[in-house]
Amino acid sequence: MASTVMNPSTNMNSDRRKMKKKKKPMIKENQINQSHTRWKSETQQQIFSSKLVEALSQLSLENGSTPSPSAPRGGRAVREATDKALAITAKGKTRWSRAILTGRLKLKVSVSKLKARSLPNVLRKVKVLGRLVPGCRKEPLPVILEEATDYIAALEMQVRAMTTLAELLSGSAASSSSVPPPHSPPPTRQ
Repeated sequence: MASTVMNPSTNMNSDRRKMKKKKKPMIKENQINQSHTRWKSETQQQIFSSKLVEALSQLSLENGSTPSPSAPRGGRAVREATDKALAITAKGKTRWSRAILTGRLKLKVSVSKLKARSLPNVLRKVKVLGRLVPGCRKEPLPVILEEATDYIAALEMQVRAMTTLAELLSGSAASSSSVPPPHSPPPTRQ
């Protein structure tokens, strides 16, 4: 007659496997929550704001000197400066920040359209999302989704900082234009 009592070592191993399976989703969920809270914290916002102001002032100093032909101009230069400040604030902990810091964010023109018509809609959209998030062009879906959530939170912080900066600059421009010019004598009638 076979024993109905299970082997305790086998029972413990199956319990460990179950715990590992439960821990993995919990760990990933905690990482996602930490990335959202990291980008919403006031200290992170201040760090990014100071890096952004530093990058933009450096950009304005470079614009005053003779520009190099390879340097981006106008809005593109501002966008690159803000992206770099955002990546520096992220300290290279994510793929998108490392991709920006290493300069892999160059536009690559593909000769064929990646056989876009033959791919199902979901795969096509995953490829588009992978191209939107720096450093995720050839990554699997779970990695793309994790990086995208972190990148979106970082971009939200970037928008808040740039909105505040724009308000400050437009407020200072408005206050300087509302100040009357230095006192001049009244016009004389002849």
